Amino acid sequence: MNARDGALLLLPTLLGEAAPQQVLPEGTLALARETTLFLAENARSARAFLKTIAHPRPIAELGIKEIGHAPDPSRFDEWLAPVRAGRSVALLSEAGCPAVADPGAGLVAHAHRLGLRVRPLVGPSSPLLCLMASGMNGQRFRFVGYLPQDRHALAAAIGELERASGGEETQLFIETPYRNERLLQALLDHARPETRLAVAADLTTVTEQIISLPISAWKALTPPSRPVLAKRPAVFALLSSPPAQAGGASSRRGRTNRSGRQ
Repeated sequence: MNARDGALLLLPTLLGEAAPQQVLPEGTLALARETTLFLAENARSARAFLKTIAHPRPIAELGIKEIGHAPDPSRFDEWLAPVRAGRSVALLSEAGCPAVADPGAGLVAHAHRLGLRVRPLVGPSSPLLCLMASGMNGQRFRFVGYLPQDRHALAAAIGELERASGGEETQLFIETPYRNERLLQALLDHARPETRLAVAADLTTVTEQIISLPISAWKALTPPSRPVLAKRPAVFALLSSPPAQAGGASSRRGRTNRSGRQ
């Protein structure tokens, strides 16, 4: 890092409707309110967030550049030019932490190549919140993003997640909210009864709902105990049962390996 005052701030945003002070630390909010230049995945949601946190400057006077869902590497130098000149620029995703299950990693990597200061700020990350609340293995976990849409490919992907989990590695994944119910039903149809499934919906909001049960117990749920997931942001976590060991011996590896995958 260089000695300039400017930095690329990785600024978490809210995951849903909530009072900012209930979700974001005061230090994060203070820096957000001091910053006037923003690189946003979506400019409209960025403006709404800045209004929600009561940014002291008129929103129209702030510099907000939309970088989209797939930021163009040819524009990285342009977007980071203010940081090179000593001004801070904040990177915002639509929800949660930028560059974690969201765009921005390439821009952050380029900032490091330029020797610029990168400051990750504290805030909510929905995959990590789901993992924390799942009761599953937090020492070994993997975020796999979206599963296939084709029903045959989806069924195969669920089987592969169970094999990859091996009773030791928690598998985290997401879906577009309006397809959440379809994904949940596929998991109930194709995952093994003893496989554990956690669903965390509307994290950090007043309608937050987190359920973590074996598939067999999920199948026994009926409304209102079974959550309705349509149009609700949700994260899914899966942990299969440990593979059978020869002679009935338990696996030592699962008890001793503490290397977290992050």
